Formats: sequence, C-alpha cells, structure tokens
Amino acid sequence: MRRKLLAGSLLALVVGGVAVYACFAGEVSGPIKPVGNNTPRQGGWKLETVTMGLMRPWAAEWLPDGKTMLITEREGRLRVVENGKLRMDVVEGLPDDLLASGQGGLLDIAIHPDFAKNRWVYLTYSAGTRRANQTQLARAKINKALTRLSNLEVLFKVNRVKSGGQHFGSRLLWLPDGTLLMSIGDGGNPPTKLGGRYIREYAQDLSAHLGKTVRMTADGKVPADNPFAGDKDPKTDPYVYTYGHRNIQGMALRPGTREVWVTEHGARGGDELNVIAKGANYGWPLATYSKEYFGPRISDKTTLKGAVDPRVVWTPCIAPSGLTFYTGSDFPDWRGDLLAGGLVLKQIRRVRFAKDGRIVGQTTLQFRQRIRWVEQGPDGKLYVLTDEIDGALRRIVPQ
Repeated sequence: MRRKLLAGSLLALVVGGVAVYACFAGEVSGPIKPVGNNTPRQGGWKLETVTMGLMRPWAAEWLPDGKTMLITEREGRLRVVENGKLRMDVVEGLPDDLLASGQGGLLDIAIHPDFAKNRWVYLTYSAGTRRANQTQLARAKINKALTRLSNLEVLFKVNRVKSGGQHFGSRLLWLPDGTLLMSIGDGGNPPTKLGGRYIREYAQDLSAHLGKTVRMTADGKVPADNPFAGDKDPKTDPYVYTYGHRNIQGMALRPGTREVWVTEHGARGGDELNVIAKGANYGWPLATYSKEYFGPRISDKTTLKGAVDPRVVWTPCIAPSGLTFYTGSDFPDWRGDLLAGGLVLKQIRRVRFAKDGRIVGQTTLQFRQRIRWVEQGPDGKLYVLTDEIDGALRRIVPQ
C-alpha cells in the first residue's frame, strides 16, 4: 500500500518546559487534497460545565455506576468526580518514580473489564528523571472509598531509556478479545539521540518499543498471537503490534467492528488519522510530509512500499489528542461519526462517514481551550477535558 500524505507546517515554542504548538498552512503536494482550516463550522451545540479546578487533566474513566469518574492530571494527581462534583482530596498511592516534566506525567487511565470484581485500575505515566525516563504501565487496586491505590505493580516498561520530556504516547484501549493495546511515542525530535542516531529512527526498529503500539494481556504478558511473537529474529520484541508511528494520542474502537482508529501527531504538519492493522508499518519517519522544526523536509518520500496509508492528514495540524465514535441520541446526524480532539487549534473535528464506511467530509466544533480528551459517557452524552492550568470537565449538549 502507498502512503498519500499532505504537507504543512507547525511552529513549536517551549513555555515552561512544555511544548506549545502553533500551526500554519504550508505547501501542499501529493494526490489528495489537504484537510485544512476551511472545514465548515458545526452548529447546533453548546457547552455545559460539569466541574472545574482540574490542573492539566489528561484522561478520564467512568466507573461501573456511570456516575463516578477517575481523572488523571498530568502533574501527577488522580482525582475523583462524583455526580459532577470534584473531590478536593486526591487518590493516594501513585508510583513513586512518576516524572511530571514537559509532555510527561500521569497520563492515561483504564479500568479492568471486570473492575466490579477485581477493582484493577491501569495507569500510564512517564517514570525516571529528565535525563533518563521511559513510559510505563502499572496497575493497582483502588479501595471502595476511592481514596487509595494498593497492590501496585508495573506491568510494562518501554525497553529504551531516553532523555527529555517529549513523545510518551500512552493511550490505552481494551480490545474485544480482552487484550490491552497501548501507544508509545517515538521519544522526541532532533537533536534528541539514542545510541548514536536520532531517537525517532527507532520507530522502524522492531527491537524497540519507541514509535509503536504494543499489545498485552490484562496481566502484562505477551499474547501468543501477537504478530511478532514467533519471529525468528531474537532481537524482535514480541510486544510490538504496529510500528512506524510518531506519537499516537487518540485511540478508539469503531462500534460494531474490530477496527481500531488512531490519531497521531506529525511534526510541522502531517497529523494523521489511521486504522491500525496487526503487524503493519505506518511509515514514520521514512515517509512523511512533515518538516523539521528548523525548516527542511524530514524525508524526500511521501510514499513507502508496504506501509499503510492514513485515512486523513491534517494540514495545518490540529495536534490530535482524544478520539471517540458517537452513538448517542442528542445529535442524531452525528451517529457513527468520529470526533477527534485537537490541542493547538482548540477544536474537535467531526469526521463524517457514509453508510458504506467511507469518509465523506469534516466539520469543526470550535472551542476556546485546548481539547485533551473527548469521550461519550454512559449516559450517551459527549464530554471533554480541557488542557489548561485551570482545566475543566465539560459536556456537549444540543443548542
């Protein structure tokens, strides 16, 4: 398969150690048209504030009662929201080696499919120091009062230790067969190097977890049917499920199917919407329209034999984070469509599907804050987390 990408540009500033992305339209090449800022504005909705007082919230998970939520804050706190009210006390018992720096910190959260019986909570986070860190996955049991984690165990560690505070990935998704999928970023931009080469090159190296999705059992073991579990090369890591990614931060299962859709950050331009397939290569950084932050193209190739085409490329970038399919009743025309959160453009892109599954267009829900996470709740309504120092949990409802 051939990759058909779009060009664009993005300006990265660093404020307080955190990368803040500002995107601009750039030169476009290739056989498909860019999806830029000229998408129609989506009307007929408004925002309701559920609760405020969250500091850089990253992800949320509903508990089985449908009324209680656990919310991660990137700075390293786990919060509880009950019936729309935020508890002042944080949940105790997080990992001692959690590193809140740059894009890292306490990141995604998921509960075990049988949480009501075992009370397992799964957390991804960056661990270590600014000079030596990695993405990790841990699980712990949360007590019934939702005040403390116990029996914490680290299930998975990225097998390369890096420096800096970029590209940790970290989205989690339970698959229909009960296995857990996790995204891992490529480790950062130049001049960041590891082992004498740019760290992003490890996205094509099957011995490394960087720039991959990995699949594991609920206990953190390698499933026997992972695509590289029986590889004859001893250097190939059996956890690897897909490779050639830059930094996936949106992940959703399409209802009624086994399709896993993901959104991932490009560099200067080239954000992608992909459908991931077992064992597939997505080309980064060998084939991309992204440009270096200091100017030139990253690669002279926009297609790569054997790599999978993105379904959509956003130029200028939206800086994707958070992804969900809509099946609710508040917005009948949106049913079956995909909602992709965007940080830098402060919006959600509604990706519209025809009945035959083809993407037929996009509209934009414009906000005033960076959208870190978007999800449909147990009540069928849409919720978002805003990535702000004074972040909030908000609900999208009909106008």
